[in-house]
Amino acid sequence: MPTHSLAQHLDDHAASGMPHAVAVAATVEAMAKGAIAIRNAVTLGPLGSVFAGGRGAAGAGGDVPRDLDLHADAVLLEAVRSAPVAYYASEEIEHPVVLNKSMPLALAIDPLDGSSNIDTNLSIGTIFSLLPVAAEADPHGLTSFLQPGSRQLAAGFFIYGPQLTLAVTLGAGTDIFVYSPRLETFVRAYEGLAIPPSTQEFAINVSNYRHWDDGVRHYVDACQQGAAGPQGRDFNMRWLASMVADAYRILIRGGVYLYPGDARKGYSNGRLRLVYEANPVAMLVEQAGGLATDPKNSILERTPSSLHEKVPLVFGSRHEVMEVARYQADANLVGLRSPLFGSRGLFRN
Repeated sequence: MPTHSLAQHLDDHAASGMPHAVAVAATVEAMAKGAIAIRNAVTLGPLGSVFAGGRGAAGAGGDVPRDLDLHADAVLLEAVRSAPVAYYASEEIEHPVVLNKSMPLALAIDPLDGSSNIDTNLSIGTIFSLLPVAAEADPHGLTSFLQPGSRQLAAGFFIYGPQLTLAVTLGAGTDIFVYSPRLETFVRAYEGLAIPPSTQEFAINVSNYRHWDDGVRHYVDACQQGAAGPQGRDFNMRWLASMVADAYRILIRGGVYLYPGDARKGYSNGRLRLVYEANPVAMLVEQAGGLATDPKNSILERTPSSLHEKVPLVFGSRHEVMEVARYQADANLVGLRSPLFGSRGLFRN
């Protein structure tokens, strides 16, 4: 069976003439080597030396890091030291690390997404975003990360699950590669992904229902009402507590993911970080024909105000993300709970 390796894909990109294409290709290749090393540590699980509990104090991103989080961060930082990266930013580090100011790229990473799944043998991953160094970069590189997600040159995530996979966009579509131990390389499994525009799956942590605003509640209520409600079709709910795992499922078969802000202390803007979580996933999804919002406006058009800024996030199938935005924007949708809007309602289309 013919195979197309990640190396070939990156070589093609390097020859494309796109901005900083050679540097982007070299950096993704370096991260892929780091991901293989992380996968090896994940596979060992509690038999390894980096699988212990948290370190007590919250990291720069606000969460208490696990030993595996810190190990992943150290592995990736070391992996890109010889890549054309000027500045490295991570959820685990308060400020960017200056690597080589003469290089053209700024790399932002969530070293280990889904850390709550470490003990339960569920999928976790690494999310990354590649940006051009800002024209007027400050000495510490922070301004390079405070650019809208629309300026990303590449984005992706690695998943450490049943397979070691890489979902990546270099600005011209979204592809998925699977690591082959036999070939010792990543091989393309899905080319030019196209997320179905409509869906019957939604992903959200319903245990927080009482904390949501009315727009989110009414949307979820409509999904749960199924074919008899305003959506006019039955839905399944999925929630893996690992955004990369939910995003992978949505890339493959569609769906919508919601992590809204809510009324709990510290959750008014959600919990996902714009620079190294929301933006890269948004680029992947939109390069595959989907949408990503906050949930009223485009995520990729937001300009970050700080490295660890938090945002609410909705992404996935285009029509469903637009539907979520409609529920948020239109206060009159409170009336959708009325029988007038049911399957036989006066205002049913």
